[in-house]
Amino acid sequence: MEKSVIFTLEDDLGREVEFQLLDVINYKNEEYAVLLENDPAVHDFTILKVESFDDKEEVYVGIDDKNLIEKIFAIFKKAHPNEYNYR
Repeated sequence: MEKSVIFTLEDDLGREVEFQLLDVINYKNEEYAVLLENDPAVHDFTILKVESFDDKEEVYVGIDDKNLIEKIFAIFKKAHPNEYNYR
């Protein structure tokens, strides 16, 4: 089994939240990170756009387009049909 990538992001309120990176989806030449909060009580997936900063640091940006989020999540579910509980 592959080792999980865990990292911390700061939310809009300045709280640090630890996430597990589940996959990076390439869609229309853009990259999107599919994340799961690293907390057993939280079961919601998070999808953020991956942007580069000076080609060295990645920046994760929220997505406002609900249709885009649904498309990315559908691609993720197709790639990982039995790995997660999709309610």
